[in-house]
Amino acid sequence: MKEFTKTLFIVASVLLLVSCGQSSKNKQEKYLNIHQNALTIDTHNDTPLNMMDDDFDIGKSHDSEEDRSCVDFPRMEEGGLDAAFFAVYLGQDKRDEEGHRSAKKRALKIFDSIHESVEENSEQAELALEPSDAKKIDDKEKQAVYIGLENGYPIANNLANIDTFYNLGARYITLCHTSNNDICDSSTDPDGAEHDGLSDFGEKVVNKMNEKGMIVDVSHISDQAFYDVIELSDAPVIASHSNARALCDSPRNLSDEMLKKLKENNGVIQICFLTDYIKEIDQNPKRDSAFTALREKYNSFQDLTEEERAKARKEWRAISKKYPKKLATIEDMVDHIDYVVDKIGIDYVGIGTDFDGGARLKDCMDVSQMPNVTKELVKRGYSEKEIQKIWGGNFLRVFREVEEVAENS
Repeated sequence: MKEFTKTLFIVASVLLLVSCGQSSKNKQEKYLNIHQNALTIDTHNDTPLNMMDDDFDIGKSHDSEEDRSCVDFPRMEEGGLDAAFFAVYLGQDKRDEEGHRSAKKRALKIFDSIHESVEENSEQAELALEPSDAKKIDDKEKQAVYIGLENGYPIANNLANIDTFYNLGARYITLCHTSNNDICDSSTDPDGAEHDGLSDFGEKVVNKMNEKGMIVDVSHISDQAFYDVIELSDAPVIASHSNARALCDSPRNLSDEMLKKLKENNGVIQICFLTDYIKEIDQNPKRDSAFTALREKYNSFQDLTEEERAKARKEWRAISKKYPKKLATIEDMVDHIDYVVDKIGIDYVGIGTDFDGGARLKDCMDVSQMPNVTKELVKRGYSEKEIQKIWGGNFLRVFREVEEVAENS
């Protein structure tokens, strides 16, 4: 009898192990299938910063630990990312005639770099201009590249430049960056508010963007500028890479009241992967000192030649490699998605990583690891339909509505 009982126990144990293994396999297949079926869109990458470097080929797969890069076309395919907005990023500089001329010149050079890179890798990627292009390009088994202008600085007090950037493919403009400009106040300018929100010129910029069918991006702008945009804009807006201030008290994040206003506007907040906007984590003091010294060496990265910019980028990467940043996790990031969903609903949240702009997570170091995000969403009970909304559906709804406003204006 004892031998029979022992045999039963062994058989039961084997069946349990097989069952557990099958269950684990089923769960893995579930989230991978959901990820594969979703039209995935990341609304903010700073990858053009790497593309401006002659040594970087976006058509080849890179090692994120070697060169600190997060995005290239092979890794987009590996991670199942169907579309991404590449940012034409301009740091704030002098707001005089020469400064504006220089900013526009650099912006045009970055646009050219994006166009050239896509053309050189036409078997892997295509430039996207309309909401429907993401699906069309995905159906060709290619990656879709949209363009956003991060910082309205190169508009340079000339509304005609908005037409120029639109014609080059820009489909959103982040109104400012870390400092005030002629359009609006920044959330992080050390000198505080200058315009008390949007400037008079900034109001013209928003109106022009509505008429043109360009998405207004409220990431980086001050609280008052945000409220001014919401009141003024006839079209829904986006925060292309921002998080919830209630979970991480950064002026770059949106407060509960701002989230409610965003919902009233029918806009969307795209959750960012940058640790500084996810949770407070103590960093290595040597790392902080090294970056402070680098900023001093390169004049806070203002008034730099192309050669100096390239040197500064390499030195920045070297410091990052020597003193690795302590990072938030996917769980920490998805806490922000949960919070937004609880506050204003599933229809107003998406993903804008800020990859190649300093963002990475402990368990999502580059774009190849994007399925880990879907895995966490499935784990938390989000349905496939809800995950599709988060991964691109909500953003595309805003994109379409922005175009409809322009068509009816």
